[in-house]
Amino acid sequence: MTPAVNIAKKAKIDYILHSYTHDPASASYGEEASEKLGISSDRVFKTLVAQIDSRELVVAVIPVSSMLSMKQIAKASGGKKAEMAKGVDVERSSGYILGGVSPLGQKKRLRTFIDSSAANFATIYVSAGRRGLEIELSPNDLVKITDGEMVALCAE
Repeated sequence: MTPAVNIAKKAKIDYILHSYTHDPASASYGEEASEKLGISSDRVFKTLVAQIDSRELVVAVIPVSSMLSMKQIAKASGGKKAEMAKGVDVERSSGYILGGVSPLGQKKRLRTFIDSSAANFATIYVSAGRRGLEIELSPNDLVKITDGEMVALCAE
């Protein structure tokens, strides 16, 4: 199993794993998960890593239907400026490959921010640590396991 699933097991939370056959030609991993699982793209969340003030890496978990607001993630993390982290830095810090980055079980624990829209659902879907595998869990459990913070993160 992936580190993400092992963390969920260890935390003794309720979760459901959903798998699908990943298409390497897919342009958007999150949209692919939404379509193949038949779940609204508002309920499937992608894991992004941003760099704050050219120093700290932070995790942003937002719906695949939305865009991350650099202003919002900078504000949430107490920084002035945010930009997307380089892929190589994301893979190095998380231990996951792009398209399979989970907010759970990352190699280096980063501060995690979850878009407040997650609270609108009893459960949400996030990557379980590899392409083609999603974990469904409650937003509150995601906050608890990641020691995350729920804030507005999406561009208007």
